[in-house]
Amino acid sequence: MSPKNDAGFTAEEKAAMKERAKELKAEKEKADGESALLAKIAEMPEPERGMAVRLHAIIKTAAPALAPKTWYGMPAYANKDGKIVCFFQSAQKFGSRYATLGFNDSANLDDGNLWPTAFALKALTPAEEQKIAALVKRAVS
Repeated sequence: MSPKNDAGFTAEEKAAMKERAKELKAEKEKADGESALLAKIAEMPEPERGMAVRLHAIIKTAAPALAPKTWYGMPAYANKDGKIVCFFQSAQKFGSRYATLGFNDSANLDDGNLWPTAFALKALTPAEEQKIAALVKRAVS
């Protein structure tokens, strides 16, 4: 990760905020969210690009009502109210050692007083794909 600058944000964080501003402008102009999402996926290095492509297919199948879009420059999926339910953050985005599949508070994953909202992804096997499909279905239930 980049060191913090005088304003307190890393270069990666500033870039994500600039991407979000562009996304908000595009939303006002009714831009195609799926095209933007696929373009962001195409920019990713492997193996994350392959994981993002598979995740896109899994999420579209498991929750076809979710709208693909970008969110802070990451592939994301929004509910009918426009709230982000889940997103994919590549490891390269913020210099992490693993990619992340995250769920926001609009996801229906509540389980008592404590439940996970983000999952580290190093690879996708059929077992992980099944777990992700079940999580996404539950998130939109």
